[in-house]
Amino acid sequence: MSDAPIFDAAAFRLTPAEAALSRQARAFGETTLAPRAAQWDRDAVFPMQNYRDMHAEGLLGVCIPAEDGGIGADFRGYCLAAAELGRYCGATALTWNMHVCSTLWTGALADTLEMDAATRAQHKTRRASHYARILGEGAIYAQPFSEGGAAAAGSVAFGTTARRVPGGFVINGKKIFASLAGSADYYGVLCTEQHGEAALSRRDTLYLAVPATAEGVSITGSWDPLGMRGTVSRDLVLQDVFVPEDAALMPAGLYFQAASRWPHMFMTLSPTYMGLAQAAYDFTVKYLRGEWPGMPPVKRRMYPTKQIAVAEMRVMLEQTKALWFQAISDARPDPSKEQVMRAWAAQYTVMENANAIAVKAVRTCGGQSMLKSLPLERIYRDSRCGSLMLPWTGELCIDRLGRAALYEQGETDD
Repeated sequence: MSDAPIFDAAAFRLTPAEAALSRQARAFGETTLAPRAAQWDRDAVFPMQNYRDMHAEGLLGVCIPAEDGGIGADFRGYCLAAAELGRYCGATALTWNMHVCSTLWTGALADTLEMDAATRAQHKTRRASHYARILGEGAIYAQPFSEGGAAAAGSVAFGTTARRVPGGFVINGKKIFASLAGSADYYGVLCTEQHGEAALSRRDTLYLAVPATAEGVSITGSWDPLGMRGTVSRDLVLQDVFVPEDAALMPAGLYFQAASRWPHMFMTLSPTYMGLAQAAYDFTVKYLRGEWPGMPPVKRRMYPTKQIAVAEMRVMLEQTKALWFQAISDARPDPSKEQVMRAWAAQYTVMENANAIAVKAVRTCGGQSMLKSLPLERIYRDSRCGSLMLPWTGELCIDRLGRAALYEQGETDD
């Protein structure tokens, strides 16, 4: 029996396109991702075969505009599909997010931002070449973000730098926790353009596609973490790497405009964890009903303590879904203060509640449910990692929520 959708199309008033994409993602997750998820986790290897299958399914181009040959999903449509994939393989969904952002940011999001006509025309021409690689060749784009400092949180300029030279840029720097490191074909590197001896500025952020085969690109470090083991997020080192002008995924200045005006763009990690929350609940219900494939049909649902625990899990899941769905529905340029605060609250809630539901699932199902042959222990480990992830960690969301609630913009205690 196929799983019910996380977000029922009628109840949540999904558009026909959203409902169809969610249905496609759910079917793909059930049939293709779920049977392999344990392997990627156990071996801590990148799920390359999943990506080949996503290419065939059209999912690598989910946010490529329809005029360029893609599915043309917008922000909310992508989030709904990503939640369905996260339900079946957290590591694949999380790395897929890094790939998809290279098209979501340059596509639907960029189309809502301010550019003069010449710049917009140039941007559409440049992005079309990247889109053609994805759709035609199955090219995978990574998006290395973190550097170990405050840049990924948006507080300071990226320490990875780009210097203009004839015909393009020379990039130097290092990205840590670079998902898809060693597996991607291109790295969408966020870096700061240098202007002589002037201090680096966030306004000068560039978004450049670096070929994995470019001279000066190297992958270092090992990858043996608690969870999300299939993301293979090793370090990316860039030493005097040259890229041409047309490697720009966004025109100069557009990333800063996006980060300033489209804060929901930093929520795209959260769908994976919405899916994991649903997965923990799904497992518990099937396990207690004696319906988990491969397990003896032993029912454990008759005990009041287990019924109460499932009810509590359902309440937490419904609360999480409602808040998160409203937040992804709010996504747009220049959202209100209330909408931004709701986005922080939703991000925090999803990241924390996914693991809280998994914890309750472990306690409710009992020791046998933690066997490696079953997915719950992987869901538990994968869900624990969400609140740690930049740019919106759990701590940062709480910090910003508290300040925004008590201060208006520019207000001080002086």
